[in-house]
Amino acid sequence: MSAAELAGLIRSARSVVALTGAGISVPSGIPDFRTPQTGIWANVDPMEVAHISVWRRDPARFWGFYGQRFAVLEGKQPNGAHRALAELERAGRLDALVTQNIDGLHAAAGSTDPIEVHGSIATASCLDCGAEYPLADVRARASADPEEVPRCDCGRPLKPDVVLFGELLPEAGIQRAYELAAGADLLLCVGSSLEVWPVAELPQVTLDNGGALAIVTIGPTPYDRRAAVKLTGDVVSELEAVLSALR
Repeated sequence: MSAAELAGLIRSARSVVALTGAGISVPSGIPDFRTPQTGIWANVDPMEVAHISVWRRDPARFWGFYGQRFAVLEGKQPNGAHRALAELERAGRLDALVTQNIDGLHAAAGSTDPIEVHGSIATASCLDCGAEYPLADVRARASADPEEVPRCDCGRPLKPDVVLFGELLPEAGIQRAYELAAGADLLLCVGSSLEVWPVAELPQVTLDNGGALAIVTIGPTPYDRRAAVKLTGDVVSELEAVLSALR
């Protein structure tokens, strides 16, 4: 299978929707979740640091982990794969983009309305009074706190506006993602293991409605045998080759 084959699918499709996961941001220096030794969950149990119950019970423990996560994300820039999807959108070849990522790099690359089904690190909120704070303010508040817990003006700990373990995905976002997947002639899955539910069901929704799948990711996925195209090279090289073939 080749980038030229994927370009042909994109060219002939009336509606193309992209679904991206952590793998698209790895070339930007952001680790994925499950790669041995380097993945975010390789040496820590997410249920012990990133569950909503941990945030409620022990915000210092929670923010001890998430503060490091924010530090890793700070200053990271979109890579060629993010830019390639934004260029596909500008060229009228990509109708929508659904992402599991919270890093904001799709928007930074120029994607106009990424559907962030797991939320975004751009803000944090107080669940008591509803106040919302931008990331720079959140980090400043954490630095000023003796426990390094960012706190609202009302004194309560802030929660990042991302979906934690134990929380439901935003209903409007996931509903829109399902509708887009159902209407897609081609679902282009980039950098996702396609194993985290309910997003992992989106490829099946596309298939059930007569659409095709294209997968660009290094590791295996449960849908590999059902994909019209599976590319396993570096996501930047693969998507840049697709763009070249479309020009």
